[in-house]
Amino acid sequence: MEQKYWVPAIERATAVLNLIAESQAPLKLIDISKSIGINKSTLFSLLNTMCCLGWVYKNQDDTYSLGKFVGALGARYFNQFDILKFFNLEAKLSVERINETIQLSILDGRDIIYLGKQDADKHIVIATFPGMRLPAYTTAMGKVHLAQFTYEQLVNIYPEMHLAARTPFTVKDVESLWDQIQAFRRDGYVFESQEAGIGFSCVAVPIYNHEKKIIAAISATLLETVRSANHDAVCRELLDLSHRLSMHAGYIR
Repeated sequence: MEQKYWVPAIERATAVLNLIAESQAPLKLIDISKSIGINKSTLFSLLNTMCCLGWVYKNQDDTYSLGKFVGALGARYFNQFDILKFFNLEAKLSVERINETIQLSILDGRDIIYLGKQDADKHIVIATFPGMRLPAYTTAMGKVHLAQFTYEQLVNIYPEMHLAARTPFTVKDVESLWDQIQAFRRDGYVFESQEAGIGFSCVAVPIYNHEKKIIAAISATLLETVRSANHDAVCRELLDLSHRLSMHAGYIR
């Protein structure tokens, strides 16, 4: 954004909103002034305008909290939120950095559905496409999605307990699947080796929304023969991409 078109008053108002939103308790004018570095007279006028517009609310004890306009605006944003649009924008940047194919999925029952794909600049083609379905337990992204469930819920999803193999390396039972989910909760990502396709490994991470719920997953696909060399860089980039997309979805740590 070109700074010559910058409006300082909007920047200050945004700083005030962010401070109030991140505070554990309502703030007084003096608290906001000290934190942001805006003099009290300027801040008084700014807060008065923001109150009139519904951006903030002045409580009876002279503290400030977020106003109804912000809540209504947030609700409208999430109604219009298009995760695929942001994936295509952000994943393209990540693919340029690691040169590995990155994909996006959601969970539908016991399957994942591929929503988006950004291909790496390689001669090897990953045989997946938007709209394709795969059993969740066979894929790294699927295991990320399944991590939102308790063990009892997982058993309800797979009451047969034994899981049909897609390859000789596919996880074979619910107990082993649960162990993989526990590893995700420890590490923050899922790694699977040749469970969905021979010769390929995947690393997957979640995308969270404003309610801190998993709404989607992204993965990078690696050739099994080179995964050791690329694994750490891919994990770092995917975690960064996950954070960027989660921020778009309203997630705040």
